[in-house]
Amino acid sequence: MTIEPAHYPLLMKVNSPDDLRLLSEPQLEQICQELRQYLLASVSRSSGHLASGLGTVELTVALHYVFNTPFDRLLWDVGHQAYPHKIITGRRDRMETIKKKDGLHPFPWRNESEYDHFNVGHSSTTISAALGMAIAAQKEQKNRKVVSIIGDGAITAGMAFEALNHAGDVHPDMLVVLNDNEMSISENVGALNNHFARLLSGSFYSTIRESSKIVLSGIPPIKELAKRTEEHLKGMVVPGTIFEELGFNYIGPIDGHDVEALVDTLSNMRQLKGPQLLHIKTTKGKGYEPAEKDPIGYHAVPQFDPSDQQLPSSKPGLPTYSKVFGDWLCDMATEDPKLMAITPAMREGSGMVRFSKEFPEQYFDVAIAEQHAVTLAAGLSCEGLNPVVAIYSTFLQRGYDQVIHDVAIQDQPVLFAIDRAGVVGSDGPTHQGAFDISFLRCIPKMVIMVPSDEAECRNMLFTGHTLDKPAAVRYPRGKGTGADISGPMQRIEIGQSNTVRQSTAQKVAILCFGPLLHECVSVAEAIDATLVDMRFAKPIDEARVAELAQSHDVLVTVEDHAIKGGAGSAVIEYLMANKMPKPVLNLGLPDVFIKHGEQAEILAELGLDSSGIQTSIEAYINT
Repeated sequence: MTIEPAHYPLLMKVNSPDDLRLLSEPQLEQICQELRQYLLASVSRSSGHLASGLGTVELTVALHYVFNTPFDRLLWDVGHQAYPHKIITGRRDRMETIKKKDGLHPFPWRNESEYDHFNVGHSSTTISAALGMAIAAQKEQKNRKVVSIIGDGAITAGMAFEALNHAGDVHPDMLVVLNDNEMSISENVGALNNHFARLLSGSFYSTIRESSKIVLSGIPPIKELAKRTEEHLKGMVVPGTIFEELGFNYIGPIDGHDVEALVDTLSNMRQLKGPQLLHIKTTKGKGYEPAEKDPIGYHAVPQFDPSDQQLPSSKPGLPTYSKVFGDWLCDMATEDPKLMAITPAMREGSGMVRFSKEFPEQYFDVAIAEQHAVTLAAGLSCEGLNPVVAIYSTFLQRGYDQVIHDVAIQDQPVLFAIDRAGVVGSDGPTHQGAFDISFLRCIPKMVIMVPSDEAECRNMLFTGHTLDKPAAVRYPRGKGTGADISGPMQRIEIGQSNTVRQSTAQKVAILCFGPLLHECVSVAEAIDATLVDMRFAKPIDEARVAELAQSHDVLVTVEDHAIKGGAGSAVIEYLMANKMPKPVLNLGLPDVFIKHGEQAEILAELGLDSSGIQTSIEAYINT
C-alpha cells in the first residue's frame, strides 16, 4: 500500500488540530476513512503498533475536534492507541520513522510534541496524571479541560482505581474516556445507548440534576433517596454503577466508531462539572478485516503488504528466550503438579500460550496488576505451592515493594522469570530492562541468575524452581544463540562461575554477566584475555573473583544492565571489602535512559558490541 497524497485529499490539509476544526461535521466521516487508511499504509511500511490505533480513529478525530488542544490536555494510556493522534498533530509525514533510531517515539512523548502532555509506556498512569493536571487547571482558572483516554485492559490495574477513587473525592473537572474494545465490561451498544448518552450528557438532564441537588440540599434524607433513585434508574440501562459509586458521572456505553455521536456527546460533556466518565465501545483493528479477526496478532506488526490480508510468516530459526521459557514451563509442570504460573497480562509476550492451554488449572493471568501478581505468588508459596512469576523487567519495577515485603522478608521460594532484561530496543526508555539487577541485588536472600545462552537459561530456571528461597532468572528479548537444549535439565551450583577461556599472558580478565558473552568471545581471543561466564549476579563467585584479582593486572566486567548498582558493582564491592585494590573497568549501560532503536544499533552505540568492548578495554589498559 503506497502513500499517495492524492489518496488523502482531506488528511493532507490537516497539519494540526486547528486545521481539523475548520472542517464541517459532515466531513469528519471522510477524514476518519482517510486517517485509517493512512495509518494502515504507514505502519505496514514501517512496522509498529497497528490494531489499537485502527480502533481509535473516530475517537481521536472527535477529541481533537471538540477540545481546544494543545491548551486542553489529552493523555493517552498507554500510547499504542495514539498513532492517529500523532498523525493529526503534525507528525503525519514522519510516521514511517516511528520506533526507529532517531525517529518518532512509539508512545506519546513530551519532548516530541506540544500535544503530548505526559510520557507513557507502562499502562494505567494517565488517570492519576490527569487528576494532577485537573487540580492545577482549577487553580489556574482558565477553563482548561483535561481528558484521560484509557483502555479496558489498563483500567484493570489497581493504580487506575486508586486514581478514580481519589478523583471522586477531590471532584475536579475532568473526563475519563474508557475505550472498551474487548467486550469485557458491556455489550450494550446501539441506537438506544447513543440516544441515552446524548440525553445524560445534555444540558436538560445536567440542569435538572444540579438543580435538584440545590433544592434538596436542606433535606438530607430526601436528597439521599433522590441520589439512589437516580443511580438505580441509570443502572437499569447502563453498567456504570461502580463508577458512579466512585464519584463519577457515567455516560455510555456508546459506539466509538460513530464520529458524529462522539462529537455530540463530547461537546455536551465538555460543559459538565466534576469528574466524568465516557464509556465507548470500539473494535480493535477496525477497518482492516485481518486485524479485526486477530487483534492480538496485529497489535504490533512487522513490515507487511496489507493487500495480502496476512502477516508474513516468520522464518524458521533459533528459538526466542520467551519460547525457551514457555517450553521449560510446560516440561516442569509435567513433573511438578504444584507449579503455578502467573503473568500480569503478558501471556503471548512471555511465551505462555502453550502452557495456558495445556495446564489451565495451573495458569493465572491477573491482568495488568503487577503488585497483585507478586503477592499472589507469595500467598501460593505460603501454602506449599511452587509459583513462577513471568514478568518483563520493567514491569517488575511496579511490584517492587511486594518483592521485598511479601516474598523476601517471608523467605518465600518464588521464582521470577524476568523477560526483556537488558536492551529491549524499539519501545524505548520505558521498556529497557536496565535496572532489575540493581533493585534486586540489594534485597537479602535473593538469588539472581544471568544466563549467557538458552541452555543456561533452561538450567537456571530449573535451578531457581528447586531452591528454597526467592530467585530470579533474567534473560533478554529476542533469539538465543543456538545452544543445545535437548538434554535433561541440570541444577547449577549457586554462585558457581564458568571459565570460557584462560589467557596465557594473564593480563586482562573479562567477567561477563549474561548474554553479552557471545560478544566477548572474539574480544578475548583478539587481546588474549581470560573470559569467565559469571552466571550469577548474586551471589557472585567470590573465590573466582579473588583468584582473578591476584593473577591478572586488570579486571573488566561486562553486563547488559546499568553500571550503577549492577553486577560489576558487586565485584568492586567485594574487592574493596577484602582490601584487594585492583583496576576494574565496568562496561554496561550508562547513567542515562536508553532511547529507542533496534537492539543491535543501541548496543553498538553504547559500545557493547564486540568492537566497542575491545576498544574500551584497549583504551583503558593503555592509559
